[in-house]
Amino acid sequence: MDFSTIQKKMERKDGTCYTNVREICSDVRLIFANAMKYNDDQNVIHLMAKSLLEKFEEKWLHFLPKVESEEKRQKEEESKGVAATNTSREVAIVKLAKDTDDELNQINKKLEELRKMVVHRCRKMTTDEKRKLGAGICHLSPDDLSKALEIVAQDNPSFQTKAEEVDLDMDAQSETTLWRLKFFVREALERQANVASGKMDENAKRKREICNALAKTTSRRIKKQP
Repeated sequence: MDFSTIQKKMERKDGTCYTNVREICSDVRLIFANAMKYNDDQNVIHLMAKSLLEKFEEKWLHFLPKVESEEKRQKEEESKGVAATNTSREVAIVKLAKDTDDELNQINKKLEELRKMVVHRCRKMTTDEKRKLGAGICHLSPDDLSKALEIVAQDNPSFQTKAEEVDLDMDAQSETTLWRLKFFVREALERQANVASGKMDENAKRKREICNALAKTTSRRIKKQP
């Protein structure tokens, strides 16, 4: 879950969009919760996520009366037997979604400011760290690789992220780009490792079940022999 995913879901027209603003709020909290869950409490990503979550909760408290007012209005209409049309529901959701989107944009800007502040305080990346970062990028999933290339493109407008072959010169990147890439790649590889570990555990469990079943079958066959 990330902000771009939330925004895309808000803009969907196929019936799979959010049905209310509280769902959006829940996903925003999930973004920050995951950032804190998968990074220890001394990690800069954990600290940034905690700070931004606190700011989001403050803004949510100011925004909540609008949400409750709209929810109350809808309940009153339903209790009076006035069936709200799909159009009126969509208009209400769109209005609340737009207000929420504005708040998310402000949070996103604040997040970017904090990232830049953290990066500026970071030391210059060594040649060995650049080499390891390049190796880490090569192990990203296709989706995460696209996101990594988008990070590079943010500071390099001429960088072609959609080309069939991409030549990424680590020495040519700014320190800001390098450190943002390092944070992103580390998180992405940790997620991939967690997913792989979960699959391995499931496969091991399945193998044990099959072995136990075969052992029981063999045991029964031995007992039946005269």
